[in-house]
Amino acid sequence: MTPETLALVRQINKKLGEGTLVTGSEMAVTGRITSGSLGLDIILGGGGWPVNQWHEIIGRESHGKTAIAFKTVAANQAKDPNFTTLWVAAEKYDTGQAEAIGVDNSRVVVLSTQDMELAYETMLQFAEQRACDLIVLDSYPALIPAEEAEKAMDESVMAVGARLTGKFFRKAGKATRRSLTGEDRPITGLIINQWRDAIGVFSPQGTAQTTPGGNAKNYFYYTRVEVKRDEFIDETRPGHGKARVGQVIKFRTIKNKSAPPQQVSTVDFYFRDAPFLGFTRGEFDTAKEILTYAVLYGIIQRRGAYYILDDNRWQGKDATLEYLRSDPGLQDRLISEILDQSARPDREHYSREAA
Repeated sequence: MTPETLALVRQINKKLGEGTLVTGSEMAVTGRITSGSLGLDIILGGGGWPVNQWHEIIGRESHGKTAIAFKTVAANQAKDPNFTTLWVAAEKYDTGQAEAIGVDNSRVVVLSTQDMELAYETMLQFAEQRACDLIVLDSYPALIPAEEAEKAMDESVMAVGARLTGKFFRKAGKATRRSLTGEDRPITGLIINQWRDAIGVFSPQGTAQTTPGGNAKNYFYYTRVEVKRDEFIDETRPGHGKARVGQVIKFRTIKNKSAPPQQVSTVDFYFRDAPFLGFTRGEFDTAKEILTYAVLYGIIQRRGAYYILDDNRWQGKDATLEYLRSDPGLQDRLISEILDQSARPDREHYSREAA
């Protein structure tokens, strides 16, 4: 770097504040917070949601969008006793569901409102003042701009929400900006949205889809993740037939600025107690995720019906999963090794569908 460049950097930093200009090598590596799902963490880029960024969770109704947000809160609360969340509940905040999924509600600040302006202003204030670690908006389609609320039912209002949302993200850029050297408390934003049929738009894959809120927001999101129910999980209960206890949730990264887009993973989520399968309400089948990726990355060797790790040898998938579930220490070790492998630039990502 030339003396002239260094002199100008010092001059600007003296005027605007130390750290305004830094070299790329001085910048802090972007941190991440876990989503609670190993597979989703991997396709997001080897560790979870990038911090100091805004992310969109998209899907149809009852496909698991809010559950993923709750799991993100719970997983990070378990790691950090000071982890605090602002939850903007444009739809009802279900304390029972949150608690079942593992959320400590005493560390969640809830704003129950459908007022779009109030929601956005509160989110900006919390971000600017470093007052929380995570902001969740559940969900965008339930917010109502003041101009629309004041109109009668037969009066049309066009694109007010989209204009306000574009303005929010322009202001949010400043509110979420942190020290380039990583000294500030980071903030992460999750906004839940829903698919809508795009009227008058042709798609060779079927009905074209869009999300409310305008197109401007799509450029501001760092990642956009589709959440989709792949299939239901039923439990056979002797003498009582079958009970529907969960669903397989499929994730797809529509946009990702820190990893390849259009990556896929799945996780088994239990929305009801499944005593015969060994799960309680709100759980992910983490062991199943671990085994899938441990085999794909070659950490656990699979030879015919046998799974081999170090001096351990298990016959069959069920026996291997049973052992994994009984050893949390081994789970932690394998998760660490899997994430290390997935972060290597020379390794391809494998989706669970490839297993």
